[in-house]
Amino acid sequence: MSSLNLDDFTDLIERPDGGVRRDAEARRERQIVPPGSLGRLDDLGEWLAAAQGAVPVRAVERPRVVLFAGDHGVAELGVSTRPAGSAVELVREVLRGGRPVSVLARRLGVPVRVVDMALDCDPQTLPADVVKHRVRRGSGRIDIEDALTAEEAEAAFRAGVAVADEEADSGTDLVVLGDLSVGGTTVAGVLVAALCGTDASVVTGRGGLAIDDLAWMRKCAAIRDALRRARPVLGDQLQLLATVGGADVAAMTGFLLQCAVRKTPVILDGVVAAACALVAQRIAFRAPDWWLAGHNSGEPGQAKALDRMALEPLLDHGVSVGEGAGGLLALPLVQAAAALAAELPERPEEPEEPEEPEEKEPAEELEAELEAD
Repeated sequence: MSSLNLDDFTDLIERPDGGVRRDAEARRERQIVPPGSLGRLDDLGEWLAAAQGAVPVRAVERPRVVLFAGDHGVAELGVSTRPAGSAVELVREVLRGGRPVSVLARRLGVPVRVVDMALDCDPQTLPADVVKHRVRRGSGRIDIEDALTAEEAEAAFRAGVAVADEEADSGTDLVVLGDLSVGGTTVAGVLVAALCGTDASVVTGRGGLAIDDLAWMRKCAAIRDALRRARPVLGDQLQLLATVGGADVAAMTGFLLQCAVRKTPVILDGVVAAACALVAQRIAFRAPDWWLAGHNSGEPGQAKALDRMALEPLLDHGVSVGEGAGGLLALPLVQAAAALAAELPERPEEPEEPEEPEEKEPAEELEAELEAD
């Protein structure tokens, strides 16, 4: 029998410190630039101060990109421009430094960590630190079968928790969370549609490489069929992840929840991260207070999930490549907000003007003279 109790996260996760946020707001009102003149940067600085429990806010000095990797059996249906089982090529390109996230990370000085949860390849072909948390080789085809067994779903979820603990223990002070997957946006669409109670067509996007109309129809049909399997298990989030999720998706969900437990802020990348966040919100309603939506990827499922969690994307540049790139682009904005909140000087206090003696009315002056006589 499993010892994992998801209800524990509701008790373990606290909101960012409201008192600290009020102190940060008060400090902002005293700074030389009028409150509101920096737009959303004001809110970001105050949010980060509350997450850190510190005023003035500390600089974000040890961020990290964490990418969970996996292949999804539903990709066999031709729902992606990439062939099924090819996510390992994305992983290798990231490790070689040839993907957009790799270039951005080098430029920003941010390390990238890749965590293989269910790549469809021989684990011996990848570095040991990448494959050490792997649960299985590929995830099941969710339109006709479960993605994972119950035991695999729990193992993947626990792996995500462990990775969050490793990051927090190593001093990581902010995470950009993304995925490296083939078929992942289809899985994300199923989860979002199931949790938001909507139809497949509402959440079916065209993915990072813009599939054609025929592939979009295949993807929509796959999400529709998987939704039929998802709805009966909506009350059990771990079972939902086993039925229509995947090892990478289950791990990302556990990762997000444990980051909230450990008070580690997270920037969400695209639709897969947003779908995992939506599952995590169902488990612990306070958890989204620890997350930021990095950007708008253009995926309708992402927009639906973020709206449900009341998270507004920081950027909207049409970046749909996935792999954490859009989320990483938002990091300098967060760092800028922290710098402004911490380093802008406060207005000097204006000296109090001496009170002038009250002028007496003429009648009062005459009365005072008569009394003197």
